[in-house]
Amino acid sequence: MLEKTIERHLVQKAREMGGLAIKWVAPGMAGVPDRVVFFPGGRIVFVELKAPGQKQTPIQVRVTKMLIDLGADVRVIDSKEAVNDLFA
Repeated sequence: MLEKTIERHLVQKAREMGGLAIKWVAPGMAGVPDRVVFFPGGRIVFVELKAPGQKQTPIQVRVTKMLIDLGADVRVIDSKEAVNDLFA
């Protein structure tokens, strides 16, 4: 399964739940997660999407740790099932 297939599923699930899964582009800062998911009620989750079995790059690992250290909820998702779990 391709990463973009999982990403489309994430965007669709967010819409179905009344939320948004916005593409995150941060000029000048490499390694940010692919999407910021806004849930109804104010919950926000940063999501790094990967094809099944793929791992984060070293810069992605550093940025993920930095965001978690700042108190952010960051998830690395590599399957449709993991997307479904996020919205369960």
